[in-house]
Amino acid sequence: MAFTTLGGCGAQASVRLAPQNGILGSNSKPFAGIILKKPQQVGSLPLRARGSIFSSPRRLFSPKAAAPKSGDSIRIAVLGASGYTGAEIVRILANHPQFHIKVMTADRKAGEQFGSVFPHLITQDLPRLVAIKDADFSDVDAVFCCLPHGTTQEIIKSLPRHLKIVDLSALLKNYCLQDFRLRDINEYAEWYGHSHRAPELQGEAVYGLTELKRDDIRNARLVANPGCYPTSIQLPLVPLVKAKLIKLTNIIIDAKSGVSGAGRGAKEANLYTEIAEGIHAYGITSHRHVPEIEQGLTDAAESKVTISFTPHLMCMKRGMQSTVYVELASGVTPRDLYEHLKSTYENEEFVKLLHGSNVPCTSHVVGSNYCFMNVYEDRIPGRAIIISVIDNLVKGASGQALQNLNLMMGLPENMGLQYQPLFP
Repeated sequence: MAFTTLGGCGAQASVRLAPQNGILGSNSKPFAGIILKKPQQVGSLPLRARGSIFSSPRRLFSPKAAAPKSGDSIRIAVLGASGYTGAEIVRILANHPQFHIKVMTADRKAGEQFGSVFPHLITQDLPRLVAIKDADFSDVDAVFCCLPHGTTQEIIKSLPRHLKIVDLSALLKNYCLQDFRLRDINEYAEWYGHSHRAPELQGEAVYGLTELKRDDIRNARLVANPGCYPTSIQLPLVPLVKAKLIKLTNIIIDAKSGVSGAGRGAKEANLYTEIAEGIHAYGITSHRHVPEIEQGLTDAAESKVTISFTPHLMCMKRGMQSTVYVELASGVTPRDLYEHLKSTYENEEFVKLLHGSNVPCTSHVVGSNYCFMNVYEDRIPGRAIIISVIDNLVKGASGQALQNLNLMMGLPENMGLQYQPLFP
């Protein structure tokens, strides 16, 4: 065994280079695990030495774009501000030094103060909510659209052309829906049950999976923010498919989401007595994120990819875990998957590959824009397991939307997003 001493943040640790046939899991060894040296002691209590659980160091600031001059202000409208994604946009923007909210719409709450709709944000100085028909966009530079699907298309068509737009399209009927993610208009009608109402904008929309599409996003006027499930699934899978490291058949995805993924509207299935102390699958074989995921994987593979995808609703407020089962390409090992993902994301601030015995956990990303992932060797030869976790309302929605608008406005993409997860 070879051991190398690492230094950093005052911690001492050694990296053990494990045998090539293992990654993680109860029956396999990690590729690279941190072995902490004996900690110092104060009295009878040991002081825990610190070592990173990430395969590469976290970067707190991005060099990709220079911030605008001090005092510049970018004026923002939030459409559909009374839903969870709209409220999360408002919460995150409270820490943004350049974005200032000028317009907030919520038809059913028009005239109310935002703090009365979401009391946890009562300390923020925000405009009153207005109906969408009464909104004035003449003094606005950019829009976050968090409206129900279908509604979004007509409204975005009517907005002034000078506006930069990130379309999140609010959560409805247990699905994270969006109006401009699918390029094929016929496929949109098949999955959403009605024809697309703004086909002229479809060719203009750029898919906003930030880490993999940032060059396109920088030059876009209209960005289709990815869904929560597609974000957690495509971040690990797209690089592997593109590199031809996994077979395009037998991709199985078991995904679980917190109840906020079903939206804020009152639904019988989401009542406490219905959801508490249980877990249930939904959208079996018919979830509207399936074509979005398959579209991304097909683009990466340059040939048709189909998946088996089953989502589940968990009795928790936030969080999303996707467990992906893949078949390895000929001659490829699980270690190869791990190393390729490590190389792909080693300089990314918000996507982190864990190592050693660390397992991605939803509670470790709550309130943050992070995606944590890891690769495991399956007990079945020739297969691997990938686990990724995100906060469905942040990296799966509002945080990634802000990441995208930062790029569109020429700002560092991490601006306003440099905060750590909430735990416990």
